[in-house]
Amino acid sequence: MKSSLSVITFLSLACLTQAAVHPVPSEVVPKFADGAKKRNVVFILSDDHRYDAMSFMGHPIAETPQLDRLAANGVHLKNAFVTTSLCSPSRASILTGLYTFRHQVIDNQRLVPEGTLFFPQYLQQAGYATGFVGKWHMGSHNDDPRPGFDYWVSFRGQGHYYPPSADYTLNKNGERIQQNGYITKVLTDHALEFLDRQKDAEKPFFLYLSHKAVHSNFTPEPKYDGEFAGKQIERPASEAEVIGNELNRPRWLLDQRNSWHGVDFPYHSDADIEYLYRRYCEALSSVDDSVGAVLGKLREMGIYDETLVIYMGDNGFMFGEHGLIDKRVAYETSIRVPMLMQCPELFEGGTVVDEVVANIDIAPTVMDAMGLDKPQHMDGASFIPLALGKEVPWRDYFLYVYYWEKNFPQTPTQFSLRGDRFKYITYYGLWDTDELFDIQADPGEQRNLIHDPKYAKQQREMENRLYEMMEDLGGDAVPLRKPGAFSKNKRLGPVGGDRAADFPEAMVLDAPENRDAN
Repeated sequence: MKSSLSVITFLSLACLTQAAVHPVPSEVVPKFADGAKKRNVVFILSDDHRYDAMSFMGHPIAETPQLDRLAANGVHLKNAFVTTSLCSPSRASILTGLYTFRHQVIDNQRLVPEGTLFFPQYLQQAGYATGFVGKWHMGSHNDDPRPGFDYWVSFRGQGHYYPPSADYTLNKNGERIQQNGYITKVLTDHALEFLDRQKDAEKPFFLYLSHKAVHSNFTPEPKYDGEFAGKQIERPASEAEVIGNELNRPRWLLDQRNSWHGVDFPYHSDADIEYLYRRYCEALSSVDDSVGAVLGKLREMGIYDETLVIYMGDNGFMFGEHGLIDKRVAYETSIRVPMLMQCPELFEGGTVVDEVVANIDIAPTVMDAMGLDKPQHMDGASFIPLALGKEVPWRDYFLYVYYWEKNFPQTPTQFSLRGDRFKYITYYGLWDTDELFDIQADPGEQRNLIHDPKYAKQQREMENRLYEMMEDLGGDAVPLRKPGAFSKNKRLGPVGGDRAADFPEAMVLDAPENRDAN
């Protein structure tokens, strides 16, 4: 095992799961860890990259030689998850180290509330150079430079793979500049420019490269367009249509199949799911190239071995699993993301971390690597000790939340607790069934055990634990926000769009059960 950096004092297991919440402070006061090396860190985030879409994972379409090399030379955090599977909430959790119900960015339309602290503000205050390049998204109408960054290149909202008009611009350090070409390559070039500026600098740097890709509409770079047209895709078994409801699946799930986020009416189109999936993987190839370009620049600068590089997706993505596309839901393919990291001075190549890590752990991890103590108010913890093979207290349950959006009304508010074996999901505010899965025996989450008497004790324990954690962490109030200006609420008539799904069989009685009504 490589030599360790000075590790920040670790929280107890209880603190990771049921900590007393510390309020967000009113000022940024960085604290240096004793004897810690102040490393450079590069954090690369992609959009909607599902956890298995890498060639070293055996994916049937994706070709990712640079990500494969990152895993071979570093660490694969194989059980990485996001606390809310949606762009802005997940990105806010990355930047704050907080659960969604604490940072209050619950959808893609919200500006970050006043008083929110981003971890790069601590780095900047400590004298480090900081740069942000790419998709910000929190407050989609505004691409002004945000607190915590010396160097800034961004765009409004989702951005565009190619400029939509001749006068379309990006924001570079407060000035308007042209987007000259394909967005993944443009952002990579700006990231390399930031790195070039650090060549003669004496202070450590943090670079956050935040890609638009591979968000829909999936648009590959010309050199990859059609590259995977001949590749075959095996559709997931869970895509099969449920006839009746003896399996006790939620009605909302069966209805969502025919919606903006379902396989029968994807994006309110007749698009072929396999075609979309191939385009997605072709666009991912350019993100992979970007990772290679950044690693190449670090090698050219002579700082390849000492720099920590982290790669992550902001949320997962479904291509037919459960009859759905997109994310938001608490199922595995939605909430699980790729996460890789490399620092040859620290980690042995080919290291695999089995523990569950999350987007709320990114801020503490970066601060740990750069020699700063984690602020008390953050919910996450550094996973560097896990990658070094240290036995440290860690979370035994993973908490997931998603809040209903009128813009995409087919997905309900949901709260989930995921352990090593069981996952419990409860749906808030609708008449439907909750779900309990044995994710070891049933990784595809197809057998809902919640109505099986053998699992009643497990269900009660997980339900109680979920609500205890929500209360302890400050998540026992459902945020209410004014909706955006649209609602993707249509269904397609020819494939059953005029009919709702059957109730779960376990909720339907053959005769009255209350004999004492009067």
